[in-house]
Amino acid sequence: MTRADDILRPMLRTIDAIVDEQALRAKLESGRQLRIKYGVDLTAPDLHLGHAVNLWLMRHLQDNGHRVVFLLGDLTTRVGDPTGKSETRPVLTAEQIEQNAQAFLDQVSIVLDTAPEVFEVRRNSEWFDRMPVAELLSLFSMTTHAQLMARDMFRERVAQGREIALHELTYPVLQGYDSFAMQSDLTIVGSDQLFNEMMGRQFQQRLGASPQSLITTVITPGLDGGPKQSKSLGNYIALTDSPADKFGKAMSLPDELVGVWAGAYTTLPDEVVAALGHNAARGGRIARDAKLTLAAAVVERYHGADAANRERAAFLDVFAHGAVPEELEPVSIEHPASTALALLEQIRPELSRSALRRLIAQDAVRIDGVPVADPEQQVLVSSGSVVRTGRRSWARVALR
Repeated sequence: MTRADDILRPMLRTIDAIVDEQALRAKLESGRQLRIKYGVDLTAPDLHLGHAVNLWLMRHLQDNGHRVVFLLGDLTTRVGDPTGKSETRPVLTAEQIEQNAQAFLDQVSIVLDTAPEVFEVRRNSEWFDRMPVAELLSLFSMTTHAQLMARDMFRERVAQGREIALHELTYPVLQGYDSFAMQSDLTIVGSDQLFNEMMGRQFQQRLGASPQSLITTVITPGLDGGPKQSKSLGNYIALTDSPADKFGKAMSLPDELVGVWAGAYTTLPDEVVAALGHNAARGGRIARDAKLTLAAAVVERYHGADAANRERAAFLDVFAHGAVPEELEPVSIEHPASTALALLEQIRPELSRSALRRLIAQDAVRIDGVPVADPEQQVLVSSGSVVRTGRRSWARVALR
């Protein structure tokens, strides 16, 4: 077993592909400290479990002595990454960029080791702010229009008659040059960033440097079983979520995704992951228990075993034994007396009246433990009253 095998083997479960694997293995065998590029666009500092797949791979490499170079794309954020976007992104202010940069640093430290021996922070404004125009034009000359227009989001915009701003076309060039400027040996990205990082290999080769290797990672569906985790879709578990929120959100996962999530987001052994996927597919209590194991493993990875055990017990107390959660968000109510439907409209404003009527018809509504059978029945609440609307939704009344 070689040094490269020892390092790569624990990573394989979440790796989709390795570009230039032979060169990567040679670098790992050399024993020198590799520089691992981790670049972020500073537009949305909301990291979730999907992002953490890459972070945990980087942490594993840090534990083996390698260095993560955290590149804050403060200059390229002014350009805006067009990846996955059908419209030009709005430009952020310098103040917003700095706030987002600090938020990113706070969040990556949840996973990454930030000791200076294995962690370094750079900004791409360091080289782009002082780059002469002639040198920038020379970079552009190394890239063709056909290369850039091969990107699917650009082709889609052209087909739909939408504009592409010139600065958006330059983004892959700028991100690619980052790899040369920071002497990247390796970058770990989702497959949606592969194009930009392949540009990095191109610039390194053209400018006389050794090209970086690339690792792309698996992308898993979100909590709703649809597209990958996304803030806009609300189908994600954030790194900054509390242990209770992480546990509760994981328990809402569709049964068919339990094995997939266990493989991507936990350190459970492969045989346990396979068993969880099998048990979840069987349905019933055994599927619930599989999901409990998954949720506990997710919480334990970020908050420790004590927190995982505590959240498991709390969840079972609430959902299996009918207890009321200890911490409930207060909901401001204007009038203590109203119809049940009018009260629910204030408690769950995101639901339509027909949806609220269905909850009542399904015997899913309780006020201080008392069932509500009729949308038009008169109800009386006081400050501190607990309203339950469904199996996983409670609110505590706060009278104005």
